[in-house]
Amino acid sequence: MKKLGVAVIGTGFWGKNHARVYKELESTELIAVCDVNPERAKNIANQYGVEAYTSTSRMLKNNRIEAVNICTWSTKLAKEALKALKMKKHVLVEKPMATNTKQAQKLIEIAEENSVCLTVGFLMRFIPGLQKIRDAVKSKKIGDIVCATAKRVSQWPERIGDVGVVKDTAIHDIDIMKYLTNEDPVGVYAKAGNMKHRSFEDYAQIMLTYKDGKSAFIESNWLTPYKTRKLVITGSEAIMKLDYITQELWIEKKKKTIQPKYQFKEPLKLELQHFVDCITKNEKPLISGIDGLKALKIAEAALKSSSKNRLIKMKW
Repeated sequence: MKKLGVAVIGTGFWGKNHARVYKELESTELIAVCDVNPERAKNIANQYGVEAYTSTSRMLKNNRIEAVNICTWSTKLAKEALKALKMKKHVLVEKPMATNTKQAQKLIEIAEENSVCLTVGFLMRFIPGLQKIRDAVKSKKIGDIVCATAKRVSQWPERIGDVGVVKDTAIHDIDIMKYLTNEDPVGVYAKAGNMKHRSFEDYAQIMLTYKDGKSAFIESNWLTPYKTRKLVITGSEAIMKLDYITQELWIEKKKKTIQPKYQFKEPLKLELQHFVDCITKNEKPLISGIDGLKALKIAEAALKSSSKNRLIKMKW
């Protein structure tokens, strides 16, 4: 079986994991890595026996490379994705996909023009427990959704970023709410601010409202002394709770609590294999460019809501 030639742009905190997984997958051949830091690019390239680049323009001319993962700083994602799409490479771009919705829309248009796959790195969708929750919601095994609550808090991240907690962290849960409800919110209300860090907001509480009356609450910060990643879905017949870190899932019913058992799987490996399958088997990506655009639009609405101190009505 011919392996898909792939490359990783950005080999820092997260990109180095993408390179590792592509080296481990049987369906891919890691051809090259690229980073503005020559030493970092060389170290990762030497580790996996691939080519190192510091210029994406040069790297993308390599015809062996069919697909790229873009793991640069958030404000550089769209620029690098656009380069790759114009060279007719398939692209997985990390969240938040772009600096703004205008850039995100441009990526979608170029991908369609060049008939290449574009997907966004919302890793949480590939956690098996979340997929089980979605199945339960879809089949109404927990009744109708009343409310969803997400908590994603920790200390200031190891990497120094170029966006605040809303676009870096809360955007994961914004996308999850879309994935679970299959609906776009009609309203966004948020409070965000700076408690310890001047450059960007380091905490946010976001409320999403929907046509049928259900709601979602998202809490994110870079202030809490320990890392928490949890989701609670309250249904009319049961409550489901997921710990993203341990992948443990609980279903609380009226008379008993169940903890389903399933195999722990690395979400990143599932995500990248899915990306490869979309290309080689011509499958539709679980996360489209439109999904990325919508999540970014809601994140921007949350920041606007906080600055204006009012509800933002969404127009779709």
